[in-house]
Amino acid sequence: MKQIQEKLVSVIIPAFNRAWALEKAVDSVLAQDYEAIEIIVIDDGSTDNTLDLLGGYGNKIQVFRQSNKGVSAARNLGIKHSRGEFIALLDSDDAWEPDKISCQISFFEQHPEALICQTEEIWIRKGKRVNPKIKHKKPSGMIFEASLHLCLVSPSAVMIRKKLFELKGFFNEKFPVCEDYDLWLRISTDHPIFLVDKPCTIKHGGHEDQLSAHHSQDKYRIASIANLIQSSLLSKEQEKMAAKVLEKKCQIYGNGCLKRGRVEEGQYYLGLYDSLCGTGL
Repeated sequence: MKQIQEKLVSVIIPAFNRAWALEKAVDSVLAQDYEAIEIIVIDDGSTDNTLDLLGGYGNKIQVFRQSNKGVSAARNLGIKHSRGEFIALLDSDDAWEPDKISCQISFFEQHPEALICQTEEIWIRKGKRVNPKIKHKKPSGMIFEASLHLCLVSPSAVMIRKKLFELKGFFNEKFPVCEDYDLWLRISTDHPIFLVDKPCTIKHGGHEDQLSAHHSQDKYRIASIANLIQSSLLSKEQEKMAAKVLEKKCQIYGNGCLKRGRVEEGQYYLGLYDSLCGTGL
């Protein structure tokens, strides 16, 4: 285990007014059975007692503060301040089992060609454990096509070799939600995303301050797919896959806008597919 312990893992935790949950997240990192960890918490302009809470950890963690710019900017700032060979993301309302980091480092030791992997999860909704639906089952390997339909990678479950951000870029700071969907799509175009088949991540949901409850996810998934199609980075087969999903999502979102009286927005999205893909993809 000595060789493994020498590889530093940088844990990035973005936080905005999450003092009620943040302590459990940080404590779960401090409880890891893997020692070579630096913990970086980005306070994204919190107005609650987040800073007071973090101050109690002393030099066990690093804290950076920025004005409220969103989760993407917070994660990106943490990654840029990190020193580790590996990046592990943790949302402020999630937590880890004690062997989460060591399991993933062991995976990378056994698969030196791998650049990203995620663990299985335990889902908690409003304090009760629930079972994910079949459609949320995590695949492993080349998952681009499956990932077009919905986000199949959880930020709190992944570990990434830092050099992958140099290859694929950082989180899109224009996206208030689905920033993870966007990054995983960019990565999965030509890199496998592997699964460590062990539930090491505890994912909490159902609370009122979840970002996904306040923004339209389809709107940003459409933007992500459209950006990829325009990037010229996809193979012809991937373009066809992406175009097919884009058409469906544009129809659903555009018609939804029309029903709600947002005519101009609806017409834009109903015409977006033809403007991008009307060349016989």
